[in-house]
Amino acid sequence: MLIPSIDLLGGRIVQLVQGEKLRLAFDDFEYWIERFSSYPLVQLIDLDAAMRQGDNSELVAQIAQRLPCQVGGGIRSVEKATRVLEAGAKRVIIGSAFFTENGSVDTEIANAFATNIGADHLVAGIDTKNGRIAVRGWKVEVALTPDEAIPYLDPYASAFLYTHVDGEGLMQGFPLEVAVRLRSLTQRQLIVAGGIRRQQEIDALHEIEVDAVVGMAIYTDLLSV
Repeated sequence: MLIPSIDLLGGRIVQLVQGEKLRLAFDDFEYWIERFSSYPLVQLIDLDAAMRQGDNSELVAQIAQRLPCQVGGGIRSVEKATRVLEAGAKRVIIGSAFFTENGSVDTEIANAFATNIGADHLVAGIDTKNGRIAVRGWKVEVALTPDEAIPYLDPYASAFLYTHVDGEGLMQGFPLEVAVRLRSLTQRQLIVAGGIRRQQEIDALHEIEVDAVVGMAIYTDLLSV
């Protein structure tokens, strides 16, 4: 399944390269909402909230009421997750809140999210740089790998979102061998993102029951939707 991505920064839809360099920005929300309206799931990320520099909560609510969205970015408490779901999101993506900077998984917090909002509404975000999990808007790397983290979080989430930050926005392709390895670690829905540029990649991921988030390739018209 192809999952289109909408990233929000400063009140606009943007595409960043490796989570840092601004490459594209759009103000025409109606155009993109219409283009994505036929998809069963859209990924909506509040980058300002993820980077702890404000938020786009009103825009998130407006989009989530019109598109079936899994929403992420800066959701660090059960209360915030509940508000996002009440605003229209189908699921929330939790990343940084699950990891401590000393390199461990906070299963107590994961359990609190699953208990209060339900595992069916919870996607565990596994973002990596240089093979390590990255938190705080991808600014901080912790001494933990996805392979180590996924088994700890598996009881609490209905899905995993793995973002290969090293390839994000570069459109150089996603490393299929990583998807194969991660697929072997969980029976939950597995979604991957970062560098996907061709339909053939999406088809190859589909063959191993992995879904694909695509951003830059759509916004540059390299991949049609």
